Amino acid sequence: MHETHSYHSAAQEDRCGTRAPMRLAAKLRASGSPGFEVTVYDLSISGFCCDAVTGMKPGAICWVTLPGLSSLQANVIWNDGSRVGCAFDHLLNVAVYDRIVAVHGTAPQSSVSSAL
Repeated sequence: MHETHSYHSAAQEDRCGTRAPMRLAAKLRASGSPGFEVTVYDLSISGFCCDAVTGMKPGAICWVTLPGLSSLQANVIWNDGSRVGCAFDHLLNVAVYDRIVAVHGTAPQSSVSSAL
């Protein structure tokens, strides 16, 4: 089946595929606030989980800067007080995702290409 997925429908399918565990230094900036350093603990083409060093609430807009990339806009989905889960506004390119995982991932990784 060959179908073009919108972000919404892709994000609903098993939270958009493979999540790669990692410990990646990044920068997070909440809307209207200065940026700060965080550790990204997992990454998928649809989002990420990182330190929750602020009281960002679900629905808040933020920007994450991963090594070698421009800032990516995301929305806070959940915040448990120690970590925050965010969904990218636009799916991360699979080749970009695969490269980040190859360099920074901490566990064996299969490409999400087959999940799309």
